[in-house]
Amino acid sequence: MKKTLRTNINGLASLIFILYITGCHSISRVYKQGLKKFDNGEYELAIQDFEKAVAGNYETDRSHFMIAESYRLSNRVREAIPYYKKAIDAGTATTASRFEYAYALKASGLYDEARNEFAAFAQSDSADSKLKERARREIEILRIAPLLKQNKMNVKVENMLFNTPGSEFSPVVLGSDLVISSSRKETVYKNNGQAMLGLYRMKIGDEPSESGGTPTVFSQNIFVPDVNEGSPAFTPDGKTLVFARGNSGKKKGPQDVHLYMSRLVDGAWTEPRYLPVNDSLSWDGSPAFSRDGKTLYFASNRPGGFGGIDIYRTNMDASGRFSKPVNMGEDINTPGDEMFPYVASDGRLFFASDGHPGLGKLDIFVATRSQGVITVENMGVPFNTPQDDFGLVFYGEENENGFFASNREGGRGDDDIYYFYTEKTTRPDSTPIAKTDDPRYFNGELKVVRYFLAGNVISNDPEGTPIDSAIVHVMLPDTADHELARFTTGEAGTFGNQKVEEVQNYILLTERKGYISKRTPFSMNGKTIPPIFLTKALTDTVYRVTIRLDRLELNKTFVLENIYYDLNKYNIRPDAAAELDKLAQELKDNPTISIELSSHTDSRASDAYNLTLSQRRAESAVNYLISKGIDESRLVAKGYGERQLIVPNAKTEEEHQRNRRTEFTILSY
Repeated sequence: MKKTLRTNINGLASLIFILYITGCHSISRVYKQGLKKFDNGEYELAIQDFEKAVAGNYETDRSHFMIAESYRLSNRVREAIPYYKKAIDAGTATTASRFEYAYALKASGLYDEARNEFAAFAQSDSADSKLKERARREIEILRIAPLLKQNKMNVKVENMLFNTPGSEFSPVVLGSDLVISSSRKETVYKNNGQAMLGLYRMKIGDEPSESGGTPTVFSQNIFVPDVNEGSPAFTPDGKTLVFARGNSGKKKGPQDVHLYMSRLVDGAWTEPRYLPVNDSLSWDGSPAFSRDGKTLYFASNRPGGFGGIDIYRTNMDASGRFSKPVNMGEDINTPGDEMFPYVASDGRLFFASDGHPGLGKLDIFVATRSQGVITVENMGVPFNTPQDDFGLVFYGEENENGFFASNREGGRGDDDIYYFYTEKTTRPDSTPIAKTDDPRYFNGELKVVRYFLAGNVISNDPEGTPIDSAIVHVMLPDTADHELARFTTGEAGTFGNQKVEEVQNYILLTERKGYISKRTPFSMNGKTIPPIFLTKALTDTVYRVTIRLDRLELNKTFVLENIYYDLNKYNIRPDAAAELDKLAQELKDNPTISIELSSHTDSRASDAYNLTLSQRRAESAVNYLISKGIDESRLVAKGYGERQLIVPNAKTEEEHQRNRRTEFTILSY
């Protein structure tokens, strides 16, 4: 009896052990499936797998991070907040994800918490320099965010009846119809778990906000069941349509979104054709036509811009041919995202941005030009909230009523379309508005701001030691290096003050014996203080910059940011050319330096092949520098193949690309 009982107990223990091992393998498989789905851009499905891993207590901390990233990459940043916090507390989050966490807090209106996180990120030694600059800018923006909330327009906003739990956005007025982008297709988009987007239309009622009924498919000739289609734009005559199409799920990542054109012929819309203004490796979307129909505006994250997504323009002739797209410049574009342009009948450009000072994520801005100067203003409340607000269009000729989209609190779904109208109010005595009511004036005087630039020069090491006797040249960014002023730092490493102008760009060339001379850009773009924030007639504002200089040392190696190569290729990409141009300028500013320019590959080929490939890449970069006027005797090309990997066991394409890098080492000076 005892033997039988012991045997049964042993058997039960074995069974439990087998079930435990089986369960572990099962959870492990689910977790790996989540990683694969994440890499494929199937974020909603990845979240489900990572949540199962958390429930099974498998790779919990890492799963929290992957859930946060999945929510962020599918544009659901508020949902990402608790998972980012858990991952950051556990130490499994990347350095850059702290920036994303802070940004998510801002998008939820948690301004104090966001400012603290941005500050912590900006002080991180391992953070990307461009992201650190954005973080510092966000800190300044968050200081004035409460003031932006006070900028309330005399406008009422109403949610449209046709909105669903999915997404409705990019409203466009076409005659008496409203054409929208809406997630109503039967196919589910694996990125966010919603139905795929299509173009739909409905009649605008006498009371536009009450326009209801079920929107109908805009055109069966355009409708494709298993891709996303959205952001329509029509020429003024209503006979030419440009829209965005992509995200089929058959191609990795979001870059397969591009612009297509269809024409109205004999009452039917033609088969859409791919527009030549697209960049095949980039995201192209949110088109809009000028009032005369001759200029097409659109957004793109192609190389060479000022930030993530920039607004471009291209001219269209009578035969439908387009000119080469031109970036709208840094008056409009910032290091963040600018998209959803719209040109009103009075010539004003409306667009959405998360880079200009705003309340949260995308805010709606208006750009006006006066005497050659472009001024960008936040539209304020109720147009803007801490969430995404975008896609404004007017309805009617008075530019007082219209539509826009938002995923603000209190909506019916994800993105909703809202109708706005201006409330008519008059003064009881019918007197004109006095200067005292105009935010541009203080006690009858026009408000004036004087802007100044100052800063400090420190060593680029953990100590950040102040550097005295450094010479700082303040210059305009032209080919002649036109010098406006010259400062010598004192014992504390400080310099200034230099008067600077609105919307102007500057270059600070800093030199000091024993250090590598460095050019630091400074832009007044986006730093103009709106009159509503000024509390006196004359305001002096000083912007400060910190310049970090590297010591001049033999065999010191620097990684060149953003110099990457496509798989198995050694040609210089446009994004790499921009970085090599900076290195060429640095070599000109330091004429006694000779360098080894080294190239490194990933590990997805034989060692011999990678050595040859990396040598060709290094030589390609050196030849590019020679073409920019650098003496060949100062340059040595060296390929290291896969022998110095940054990520030894790279799995994702992003990790492989980090291994495909370029560096330079000081050989002599």
